[in-house]
Amino acid sequence: MAACFIVRAQVADAAVTDDFDRWYQDEHLQDALKSFRARRAWRGWSEVDPSVHYAFYEFDDVASVRAIQGSDALKRLAAEFDRVWGNKVKRSRDIVEVVQSIGA
Repeated sequence: MAACFIVRAQVADAAVTDDFDRWYQDEHLQDALKSFRARRAWRGWSEVDPSVHYAFYEFDDVASVRAIQGSDALKRLAAEFDRVWGNKVKRSRDIVEVVQSIGA
């Protein structure tokens, strides 16, 4: 079944929220999608905590997501994220395997 690589970013400095959003929109999401060779990618801001941003990368299976862990692509993207945002944005990652899907 499909799997998602999820990146949760918390913008610690509200003054950079617009810049972070623009950077993710214009550069990072497209770069990550291509670099990971994901099926598709999408992102959004939490309605519960507006400082939290999520990016989702969909893959055919969990093995494909595991394959990007430790890859040169992930290392390069993480280094660029750290260079641009430093300690202004903290992030964590998760892998979720779809175990059930209903509907369209």
